[in-house]
Amino acid sequence: MSAGLLNMLMQLPAGMEWIFIIIIIVVIFFGVKKIPELARTFGKAGAEYEKAKIQAKRELQQLKTEQNDKVGREKLEEIAESLGINYTNKNDEELRAAIDVELNKTKK
Repeated sequence: MSAGLLNMLMQLPAGMEWIFIIIIIVVIFFGVKKIPELARTFGKAGAEYEKAKIQAKRELQQLKTEQNDKVGREKLEEIAESLGINYTNKNDEELRAAIDVELNKTKK
């Protein structure tokens, strides 16, 4: 029985033969004129996928940057409050400068 199974397995197509079989099935199913059109469609779909992937990476990076900015502002406000600096009407740069000035006063 194993000899019959081995003989049957030997008759199955190998790697390159499968490629030719698939190509023949595609040509029969879609026709010769549709193959270039299908290839263009797959190419466009691949390009759209890559564009969406790049856009998603950009959006994730932007979200990370925005979160880091929020955390940075909160930390600046905490430091300013601990040093007794009014931070309500100051942007980040002004607040950093005020903190530096206050820290330099305490060092001297």
